[in-house]
Amino acid sequence: MTRHPEALMLFAAGFGTRMGALTKDRPKPLIEVAARPLIDHTLDLVGDLQPTRVVANLHYLPDQLEAHLAPKGVLLSREEPEILETGGGLRAALPLLGAGPVYTLNTDAIWSGPNPLSLLRDAWDPGRMDALLMCVPITQTIGHAGPGDFTADADGRITRGPGLVYGGAQIMKTDGLMDVSEKAFSLNVLWDQMHKRDRLFAAIYPGRWCDVGRPEGIALAEGLIADV
Repeated sequence: MTRHPEALMLFAAGFGTRMGALTKDRPKPLIEVAARPLIDHTLDLVGDLQPTRVVANLHYLPDQLEAHLAPKGVLLSREEPEILETGGGLRAALPLLGAGPVYTLNTDAIWSGPNPLSLLRDAWDPGRMDALLMCVPITQTIGHAGPGDFTADADGRITRGPGLVYGGAQIMKTDGLMDVSEKAFSLNVLWDQMHKRDRLFAAIYPGRWCDVGRPEGIALAEGLIADV
């Protein structure tokens, strides 16, 4: 029987340097889009899924995010004194997340269409997959530059290449995190290992997706929300 993950990791520790002056006095997840903090749009997706545990990692201006997230029942994993990147941050949060595969979700994008987490849950096959990434065809992205991150074959296995953009949502097995010697590292390290074993897959998002990594992405995201 397919076992769905019970825990979800929100990546919220970054400095948001691409946002310029907007992150001088607040962390990027608290920047407002359509009069709501970015991370609240993300939490809407999480609420639909109702995982048993939701954890966010914190580093830059952590007190602000703690004040915002703790009343919502989000568990907090502070990264001090240094930031640990996505892989190191996920590993540090494992005592809160628990054993087994987890959802991970970036907090700087707006999705328009079906809930990407629900689509991942329905497509997850741990017998074949070590990770299932939600990827968006480049033509369905807004505010994203570049040719894409991955190319998929007919079975959904992915390799580095153009055409598909990683949208920042995935299901991932976490046991490989313990084999990485570095304290701070990217999840790309695990993805590359999974690719070598032919166990790195993508689900293709049928809606639209907006990157809110730069100031100009705010207006683009608000336009996408208004179109719904």
